[in-house]
Amino acid sequence: MNRRARGSPEESAVRAIALGTLRWYLRLLPALEELLERPAAVAPPVRALLTVAAHQVEYSRNAPEATVHAAVDASRLGGMTRASGLVNAVLRRFVGERAALFVRIDASLPARTAHPAWLVERISGAWPQQGVELLVANNAHPPMTLRVDLSRVGRKEYLALLAEASIDAYEIQWSKSAITLNHPVPVNRLPGFSEGAVSVQDAGAQLAAELLQVSPGMRVLDTCAAPGGKTGHLLELVGPDADVTAVDIDADRVALIHANLERLQRTARVCVGDAREPATFWDGRPFDRILVDAPCSSTGVIRRHPDIKLLRRSTDVPALVDTQRAILEAAVTMLAAGASQLSPRLSRPRRRCGQPRCQRWRRARSHNTSGSSFFRVLRRGPTASIMLVSKRQRPGPDVAGSPVRPQRKSRGLSLYRCYARI
Repeated sequence: MNRRARGSPEESAVRAIALGTLRWYLRLLPALEELLERPAAVAPPVRALLTVAAHQVEYSRNAPEATVHAAVDASRLGGMTRASGLVNAVLRRFVGERAALFVRIDASLPARTAHPAWLVERISGAWPQQGVELLVANNAHPPMTLRVDLSRVGRKEYLALLAEASIDAYEIQWSKSAITLNHPVPVNRLPGFSEGAVSVQDAGAQLAAELLQVSPGMRVLDTCAAPGGKTGHLLELVGPDADVTAVDIDADRVALIHANLERLQRTARVCVGDAREPATFWDGRPFDRILVDAPCSSTGVIRRHPDIKLLRRSTDVPALVDTQRAILEAAVTMLAAGASQLSPRLSRPRRRCGQPRCQRWRRARSHNTSGSSFFRVLRRGPTASIMLVSKRQRPGPDVAGSPVRPQRKSRGLSLYRCYARI
């Protein structure tokens, strides 16, 4: 899509169709394969076209016949003329037989909820009473949440600006700067977006910078920082005297950090580096605060990124855990005495044994606090300790603007670990 079309209704429609198809791919494809004599012989572009069209038939308000005609035209325009007859025949059968097809397909929980079988097994094993609710919630459309730069505009003041722009929104009570829109809008409709007064960031992600408790004069490191949302939030909290370093291993994604900071009119030291190897970016001066958002399975953000269901494999998890451990252990070496390190709870279905994966971190003590949070202090040897700060979250969609309810039997979906070196 060309630059002039960005932010246009056409772009929004294409994005909605693409995300919807990815969201329901593992339910739609089995139904289509029942209509094909040799599913494995169908070329990938034709398979993709069939799935997109099937999504439009099943999940949109478009007339099914019009969708079939559009798909046949698309096959010809896309250089798949020889497959146009197949596209027409399969989709016409799908329109007429889809009710019976889905009765059979939906007998399987993975197919009914459009999740890979391995992930359904992991989630059901970890949360046997709430597994189906979690799977259903993964297929919900994510809200559009904003982070207001409170150093420039108050949250209530910004809500008034949204109202003037005919955009309905409400405050998130458990996050100081979060506002959720009742209906998503293009960012170019948001007052002050281009000037950096507001950013798009999930409410849970906004907790990270707040929990790190940064203050002016601190040296702060944001590892695995791209695309820069948390870096920008840290800079907003620290103020003009910020000494923030943002590091990411991917040079292309580092460019996104630069672009975000330019829009926010904020400055940080941004560099390409491997968080597992401090020598690739660190000048040797210790940091007062370190934020680690290490690579993970990303299964906690499936509703925003449904392609995770197709791309992630169960065999990916052990390697990701090794990477997480290496990043955390390297980060601890860069902490100043009495400093803190914060790591978001990394997405992976919990193990039923409930034991720490890395036995070198020994539990020292834990205590409950009010509301839905708890703190757990872990100790690594005689010189360093780890404090885990958890926000328990009820599986499934939250009630708009209401506090999350604690769940005693599960570790929630947004757990933060604060590592304090003493």
